[in-house]
Amino acid sequence: MRDFIYQSLPSRVIFRSGAIDTLADEVERLGARRALVLTTPGQRGLGEQAARTLGRLAAGVHDGAVMHVPREAADAARAEALRLGADCCVAIGGGSTIGLGKAIALTTGLPIVAVPTTYAGSEMTPIHGMTEDGLKRTGRDPRVLPKTVIYDPGLTLDLPSGISAASGMNAMAHAVEALYAQDANPIVSLMAEEAIRSLAGALPVVVVNMHDGQVRAEALYGAWLAGVCLGAVGMALHHKLCHTLGGTFDLPHAQTHAVLLPYSAHYNHGAASQALQRVSRALGGQTPEQAGPLLAALNRSLGLPGSLAEIGMPQDGLARAAKLATDNPYYNPRPLRYEDILDLLQRAWRGTPPA
Repeated sequence: MRDFIYQSLPSRVIFRSGAIDTLADEVERLGARRALVLTTPGQRGLGEQAARTLGRLAAGVHDGAVMHVPREAADAARAEALRLGADCCVAIGGGSTIGLGKAIALTTGLPIVAVPTTYAGSEMTPIHGMTEDGLKRTGRDPRVLPKTVIYDPGLTLDLPSGISAASGMNAMAHAVEALYAQDANPIVSLMAEEAIRSLAGALPVVVVNMHDGQVRAEALYGAWLAGVCLGAVGMALHHKLCHTLGGTFDLPHAQTHAVLLPYSAHYNHGAASQALQRVSRALGGQTPEQAGPLLAALNRSLGLPGSLAEIGMPQDGLARAAKLATDNPYYNPRPLRYEDILDLLQRAWRGTPPA
């Protein structure tokens, strides 16, 4: 007998090439009249393009989004929204930009229209995060869930292959952990396995031909499914480690997910064998033990970094990271013991094979 609870989240999704043209209509559909466009400094041009699409509905462009959402960036964005009298935020970009929109929504209640240009998945979740004093804290609140998400594969065509690959593995991590989440359920598990299969098939082609619109759409489809998984169930060891390393040591978010995922998966293969067998199957394998090595092989085929050392993790910070992760752990199928987590991080720092 299957016992589970499944709670769907109220979000409107538009998925098609050219969907960015519906932006003004979607803002008006929310009853908004002054939309603040959020982006990063590097994507300022994309933000201004969105403002032109909005026309008279655009209140301005704020390009203050920063990785891991530092409190200072969140406070500045809230102040700008207040100054401009914004009644809506349009977050166009990756997880950092959408995270900034969530920081505004959390305290003001302003609705968000999200236009993702990477595979981060944050747009489909009520999860918010902020970094202060070297610690990243996360939470769940329905106020931060974007009201509308516009997926336009055309907006991902210029995403560099390396960033595409790392962002795609970040999305895959959401799907992998959804399969062994404490509140996993059959519906989310179906979406998770499909997400892994779609991403694993699309990403190797994306890095060879990043302008292939059909394959970009398949990768974005996988990322959407993975984002739904992330929003519907809790996460475990992998996300705890990534939040710790990112917030405390300022490591690049997507690359950290990519490097750690094979190790996190292998850590749990014995305690969550059915879940990891599904991961393995989606990657072309058969047994739970193959999941970690297959994820590592996928990373290599995408040209991604193979160790924490390569992405800037200091070796003398590993013990602190292990302590932070185990002092306040997330749920995980296999218990989090300090010695075991330190060993995992040491292997990931060196790039030793996960199995």
